Amino acid sequence: MTAQLDTVVREDAVAREAVEHVCPLPHIPEAVSVVRRRARTVLADWNLAPDLAEDALLVISELITNAVVHAVPPAVLRLSRGVDGRDALRVEVTDAGAAAVDGRPFVEPRAGEHGRGLDIVDALAAECGTRVCPSGTTWWAELLAA
Repeated sequence: MTAQLDTVVREDAVAREAVEHVCPLPHIPEAVSVVRRRARTVLADWNLAPDLAEDALLVISELITNAVVHAVPPAVLRLSRGVDGRDALRVEVTDAGAAAVDGRPFVEPRAGEHGRGLDIVDALAAECGTRVCPSGTTWWAELLAA
């Protein structure tokens, strides 16, 4: 019985090291708040530090907003914890569209509050970027626990 319990505890530790959550993104403006609430629940279940969780929610909101406003559907949010064995959170939003040559979405510049989302992501993330493949583009950011 003790050996079985020890095995379960070790398997639990391994499962906590690399955890993933995937959520399809409806291509409607309301998706941002709905998916953000869902992500908040996932991050709370993962017991992330409050500062990391708040930064992650802002990054998630910005990437989801870009996907809903500028990208080609369908899109999906993927959250990964324990990336490469590190205490990191990876946020990815993948859509069916192509990226611009400079890696930014095809967005017309606008005055005011629009157009700063990727700058916010860049400021909060330890690393961020894009990955383009024939089936679409993935916008990703990695946030590290302090």
